[in-house]
Amino acid sequence: MAAASGHLSKISTLYLGGGTPSMLSPKHLTELFEGLHAELTLDDTHITMEANPATFEDSKAALFKSLGVNRVSLGIQSFTPHVLKSLGREHSSEDAVKSVKILQTTGMEEVNIDLMFSVPGQSITDWQNTIETALSLNPDHISAYNLTYEEDTPFFEKLRHHENENINADMFTLAHNKLTDAGFHHYETSNYAHHGMESRHNLAYWHGEDYLGLGPSAVSTCNGKRWKNIPDTAGYIHAIETIGHAKSEEEIIDSDAYRIERIALLLRTTDGLPEKYLRESRKENVESLLTENLAEIHNGKLRLIGDGTMLVDAVAEKII
Repeated sequence: MAAASGHLSKISTLYLGGGTPSMLSPKHLTELFEGLHAELTLDDTHITMEANPATFEDSKAALFKSLGVNRVSLGIQSFTPHVLKSLGREHSSEDAVKSVKILQTTGMEEVNIDLMFSVPGQSITDWQNTIETALSLNPDHISAYNLTYEEDTPFFEKLRHHENENINADMFTLAHNKLTDAGFHHYETSNYAHHGMESRHNLAYWHGEDYLGLGPSAVSTCNGKRWKNIPDTAGYIHAIETIGHAKSEEEIIDSDAYRIERIALLLRTTDGLPEKYLRESRKENVESLLTENLAEIHNGKLRLIGDGTMLVDAVAEKII
């Protein structure tokens, strides 16, 4: 939940996700929104709900809209059966197609499709077919993420036998070319949208706006402080009822930490990183990026171009 200028009376965006809120019953969804409306003014708020295919039908999709949801982000990931199986997804490609069409028929204002590449066993052809199927459904926004791996997980073990930087680059380039050729604006490393359909919530996050996270494990950043809520649901409820908050960790975001975060996040956007965040001590590295055509200075901002868009983390390291 992003708050304009740090004031909770002015909620610019509300994002329901981290989990699958579309699985909640109509009764629980209605109670949730009644509670939110009782505490917050949401008349002009951009409200996004995460949803998985096969967790809603026409009537529940209509309920989303009636409750004020104007954007649904669908965690489809792939339209290829064996890739869905590799990811442990329970929905089928047919479920995924149906879910998009249900939302569009209901009149949902914006529909995003989340897709994933560099999945173990996923071929270039698999990825191309997934992109083409997504485009055929005419969504307003498409997110194309490179699968990330955490150590000590089954996926990390698969990565040892799978990861190939050339394949990653080929899949990134394939998606970029197909999506931009179809008229999508590539406004952030992993995100593409039709004009005016960019994720307002994520844009606020990338630009360093304050946000309040509600619920177990949720993270908040307000007025230069960041905290995380305790992860246990029962413990979260008990803490709220007894001491009025459920903070388990808190840190101060000083000017140096804020600068590092802006570099890491704004370099991912086509809007770019304001020059005020660049330091004289890194001038040589910046000049090297410009010379190698990995970046450009445009309207007082450093923007990654060409192959630089695939090297955002390495570039950030060089200029921090």
